[in-house]
This record gives sequence, structure tokens and C-alpha cells, in this order.
Amino acid sequence: MKHPLPVRPAHIGVLRLSALGDVCNLVPTVRALQRQWPEARITWIIGKGEHSLLAGLSGVEFIVYDKSTGLAGMRELWRRLGDTRFDVLLHMQQALRASVLSLGLKADLRIGYDKARAKDAQHWFTHRQLAPHPQAHVLESFLDFARLLGVEDLSLDWSLPVPESAHKEAASFTSGAPYILMSPCANPRLRNFRNWSAEGYAAVVEHVWVQHGLKTVLTGGGSTQEREMGQRIAAQAQPGAVIDAIGESSLKGLLALIDEARAVIAPDSGPVHMANAMGTPTVGLFATTNPERAGPYCWRDFVVNRYPDAVRTYLHKDPDTLPWGQRVRHPDAMSLIHADDVIDRFEALLATARKQTEFPDET
Repeated sequence: MKHPLPVRPAHIGVLRLSALGDVCNLVPTVRALQRQWPEARITWIIGKGEHSLLAGLSGVEFIVYDKSTGLAGMRELWRRLGDTRFDVLLHMQQALRASVLSLGLKADLRIGYDKARAKDAQHWFTHRQLAPHPQAHVLESFLDFARLLGVEDLSLDWSLPVPESAHKEAASFTSGAPYILMSPCANPRLRNFRNWSAEGYAAVVEHVWVQHGLKTVLTGGGSTQEREMGQRIAAQAQPGAVIDAIGESSLKGLLALIDEARAVIAPDSGPVHMANAMGTPTVGLFATTNPERAGPYCWRDFVVNRYPDAVRTYLHKDPDTLPWGQRVRHPDAMSLIHADDVIDRFEALLATARKQTEFPDET
């Protein structure tokens, strides 16, 4: 017998710890829940870095879990929520750590992914599972939780808070000059292989500077790999074309930089989804992951998509036969992307953005 769904939940728990791009893709689901039940209390259990990005999100109470604290951190969180009982807990993290964390939370109903999408046996930790949704984008998979609960209005809204201090931080890098933002590196995890070449990025920087008079602001974390990438790109650029802010901005500052940029160019990483959330025109660079599943949702038409080529070249398979979401873990996959591909999508993006500005949708 299925556990009944709450008709009007008074307290909704959201369990999603990471990552930056994923929590951005989840926000429209939170907004949809707020529209359906404006009086409901929403508590989001979230990772430390992800919270620094979304802090101040209206109508949401955040409970921060720092995964580096391990079991001790879990126990502290359980103690903190010891007197809290959720009408429904949306278990939206497909990871064993999150499932173990969920065991210490009190909830009348726990909802998780269907078996096809669940990982690490997540369905063992939930009462009800989502309806199957083959080949769903990550953002749509999150919205499926709202669909199951009967939410009617699933229109996309982010309204991410960007404080004035973040805009001042952004201005300290750009001094008001028009620019595009380029975040060249994805998370430096083992066998991630999502980074393009410094030479390719430099060619795009050159085009943007010469043809449009736009500077390129480089952003990213403070790892040695990211800083070296920025230095290599800047070394190949004309004087004045690059502002290297890699490792220098806060996450809110990065959000402000993205908000004020003419466009964003980045591989499959947090910034493309942050840009999508801010409505900033975005060119995503994809070869190791499928952009139909994980691309910037509103800008998928402008993705440089070499994922099918990478599947054929390095996995020797037909892309249509692969499990949804399978990655191409090969260090040369991103080399299938050429500078002309990126420039072509960038020009198409600018043309579309220009038309939208000149002829805004009056509906």
C-alpha cells in the first residue's frame, strides 16, 4: 500500500547537499512549492558551499551540513532537528551519505527517485518514488518531486538573492567595462575530464575582444590547476583583453559577475547553471557529459555539443544505446571541441540576445 501524499503540507523538508549547479537547478522546484502552498514552511538541508551561494533565498530555512565533519556532523544535525518532524521529506540527493543522513530525520513521508534514476540504492530509504521519467534533464527531475505532490504551476522562477556587497565586489574587478565571463575549469575531481584547452579559450577571448570590444573576466576556484589555466589563457591574449579573477571572488561575487556579464562561456560546471538561473546568455561546452541531461536548461540550443562524437570515438558505441547520464571519462574528449565551434555558438547567442532586447516578449 502506497503512503498517502499530503494534501496541504505544513512543513516540507528538502534534502540536497550538493553541487552548485544542481542546487541552482533545484530552486525552481522550491519556488513552485512556495506558489502552491505559500504558508508552508520549507527547510532545506544543504552543503556548506552551496549554502553560501543560495543564502538569503526568500521563504527558505537552511540547515547546513558540512560533509567534511562526517558522522559527527550528522549527529549534530540530528540533534538540531530532533524536535522537527516533516510532513514530507524530498530526498533529492542520490548518494549513500545523504541517505544515511536522512535516517536521523523525522518525516511522515519520504519521497525519492524511481529505481531507474536512483543511485546507491536510494529507493531503500524512501516510502514513495517518483514516476518514471526517461531521459529527463536534471532540472526536470527535480520538478518531478513537485509533480508527484500535485503542484500545478511549474513555471520557472529563480529570483536568486544577490546583495549589494556582491555587486560592489564584481565592480571592483571590472570597473564598469562591458565583458563576457569565462569560467574555464570544472571541479578538479579525479577523472572529471571536463576542461577544454587554454589555447581554445584564448582564441575565443581574441575573437570577443577584436570583434566586439568586450573584455573577458576569468573566474574559478583557487586551485593550482585553475590558476595555471587562467595564466595560460591570459598569456596568449592581447593586453587589456583579460581580467583574471580566478580564485579571487566569493560565490555571491561570482553570481553578481555572472548577472552583469553579456554572456558566459564555461564547461559543464556550476557557473553555466548559475548563469542559467540569472538569465544570462550562456554557451556551455560539453563532450564528456550529455547536455540534454545536464546542460544550461534555458540555453541548450547554444551548447557546443560534442558528446555524441565523444561516445562514438572513445566508447565505440552508439549514443542512443547508452544509459541516460553515462559520462565519457577520457582525457581527450574535450579536444573534440574547436574554437570555431564556440565562436559560432557565441555569435548565435549574441544575435538572439540582441533580438530579445530589441523585441521583448510582450506576453
